[in-house]
Amino acid sequence: MSRNIYLVEDEKSLNLLLQKYLEREGYSVTTFFDGSTAMDRIKDLPDLWILDIMLPDVDGYELIKAIKDHNKSTPVIFMSARNEELDRVVGLELGSDDYLSKPFLPRELVIRTNKLMERIHGIEEDGSDDIIQVGDYTLSEKQRTVYLGEDEIQLTNKEYELFCYLVKNKNIVVSRDQILNNVWGEDYFGSDRVVDDTIRRLRKKVDKLNIETVYGYGYKLVCKS
Repeated sequence: MSRNIYLVEDEKSLNLLLQKYLEREGYSVTTFFDGSTAMDRIKDLPDLWILDIMLPDVDGYELIKAIKDHNKSTPVIFMSARNEELDRVVGLELGSDDYLSKPFLPRELVIRTNKLMERIHGIEEDGSDDIIQVGDYTLSEKQRTVYLGEDEIQLTNKEYELFCYLVKNKNIVVSRDQILNNVWGEDYFGSDRVVDDTIRRLRKKVDKLNIETVYGYGYKLVCKS
């Protein structure tokens, strides 16, 4: 079941970036760039509000008061670049469920959102196994993370997507064109050397796995498990 999120953030680039990350995680996201427009939608009862405190008109404090007055159980995540401790305390007093201090990584918001939704609604079974074990590494598609033991491997977005594609096609030779189409997209315009460069970085980060080069064609992740 797709959960509905209302995101209020006046910085357009950050608003669109967070929307992209949340939608990629499977959420349905409605965005607002000011507090007054969001205030008009309080009665919609989304599954989660994500609020920036600093807004050009109606601020996040006024919004959360209105949200909680309408339905106290509606969860809210606050974001702020101001005095962290003060905003955190005031936010909690007003009923916020979590708080993020700017700047933060978009993936951190996704993880916080997932954990909050799981705490409120429980873990939904969708018939698929989120955790993939490959060699000594653990991949979580839900969290978009890769771990070696308890240590998270820091991968860029494309490194992660390439790694995920290789894992799902382990012990199969995949061509550069297949990688480009599935990881960068069919509308990608540029040199296929981007694949080689990303493979090179990926090998250094997941060096306990064997990513073989099939010269003149592509690559193969060789793995027994």
